[in-house]
Amino acid sequence: MNDHVHDLRSVREATERLLTAAAKLDNAALAEQSHLPGWTRGHVLAHLARNADALVNVFEGRPMYESATARDADIERDAGRPLEEQLADVRDSAARFLATTEPDQDWSRTVELRGGVTDLAANVPFRRWVEVDLHHVDLNIGYELADLPAEFTAREIGFLADRWSGRPEVPPVTLKAAAGDRTWHTGGAEGTPVTLTGPADELLGWLAGRGLKGARLSVEGGPLPALPAL
Repeated sequence: MNDHVHDLRSVREATERLLTAAAKLDNAALAEQSHLPGWTRGHVLAHLARNADALVNVFEGRPMYESATARDADIERDAGRPLEEQLADVRDSAARFLATTEPDQDWSRTVELRGGVTDLAANVPFRRWVEVDLHHVDLNIGYELADLPAEFTAREIGFLADRWSGRPEVPPVTLKAAAGDRTWHTGGAEGTPVTLTGPADELLGWLAGRGLKGARLSVEGGPLPALPAL
């Protein structure tokens, strides 16, 4: 179980980092393409705001989203707003999320997320941290995978390695960080084992489908495996 107090502090810091950077944009830049196909920077900020409200629903025992269709429609509705409105919405929704975490509660309880996924309440703050920091990268405004906090990168590598573990369409993969002695394992049991070695941010890029998606990693045992979409 994660340290939710530590992770909530990291969420606050990541949110302020993102808001400070996004405040340097203008309305024209907000309408430009993000790193996510088909999404402008406005779509990314709208998603972050609606995700915060969705996590309030999770903590209060309601469905995370009314439906996948409603989720997508809300993002599309909010994507074209002026920068001032976008920033206020991200800030205010983040405050609502943090306020929901303040009352005494059972952090060991199981909560339901999107698509029927369940997790411990104590792990939700890290999931929000992931949303904020990875989507900061997705904004395409100069904050890159290599700029992510080292702790975040290592934990997200571990989280995503667990996510792809046991998947039959992914061969057995060992990930080795070029600096230090960190090693992770992912994939299924079938196929030729593959070892990927490189900087931690490049390993994260492969797992998360971001940046160069593992193109600079050293690959031993076969070609760079393709991963399903997140």
